[in-house]
Amino acid sequence: MKILVTVKRVVDYNVKIRVKPDGTGVELANVKMSMNPFDEISVEEALRLKEAGKAEEVVVVSVGPAKAEETLRTALAMGADRAILVETDDAVEPLAVAKIVKGVAEAEQPGLIIVGKQAIDDDSNQTGQMLSALLGWAQGTFASKVEIGDGKATVTREVDGGLQTIDIKLPAVVTTDLRLNEPRYASLPNIMKAKKKPLDKKTPADFGVDTTARLKVLKTEEPEGRKAGVKVKSVAELVSSLKTAGVL
Repeated sequence: MKILVTVKRVVDYNVKIRVKPDGTGVELANVKMSMNPFDEISVEEALRLKEAGKAEEVVVVSVGPAKAEETLRTALAMGADRAILVETDDAVEPLAVAKIVKGVAEAEQPGLIIVGKQAIDDDSNQTGQMLSALLGWAQGTFASKVEIGDGKATVTREVDGGLQTIDIKLPAVVTTDLRLNEPRYASLPNIMKAKKKPLDKKTPADFGVDTTARLKVLKTEEPEGRKAGVKVKSVAELVSSLKTAGVL
């Protein structure tokens, strides 16, 4: 079985986000970028399934600018076998990404697609579900455990009420949650080897996908600073303060 994994280049989670002075978006110039944390978990899970003998090949795909090549090489250094870059400078929305990945899946014919449940830059949480619908495949979202066997995947999902376990028929789309695993670090020798590996480069046009944005961002602004708290001396004063604030 072949596993296809999607990865996205995002602002590193340790970086303090700054809004552009004109409010047109987030400042990306000279900002550290890295692989989306949920996608790191996806790559790790694919590699573990391969190491367990459940898959023969792990292919990673990214949709984004030329610099997304660095993100793909990180996945290759972790242990992925091949990488595909669908290069575009447009800000690609989830539906367009899902359509592109659908085209990649039709060409690669994977038995399983693993997608990070959301990207930390836009938090859309839509691509995996849209991809499943476009392909007509079963889906298991918010996975905290994945087991493969007998042509099916047993997925333990994190839901509001706790955990839910479902069986889905392969091929399928699985989206990963934070508690699925702990991603490995790429070793220095593997990082050096990954720099020399060839990438398969495509464009959205190769899959007949129009990446023109459907949504328009009117303004981006930072949230207001948190106001100082107030200490109260009694329960009665607390209740009174809550009523004054309109909470009660």
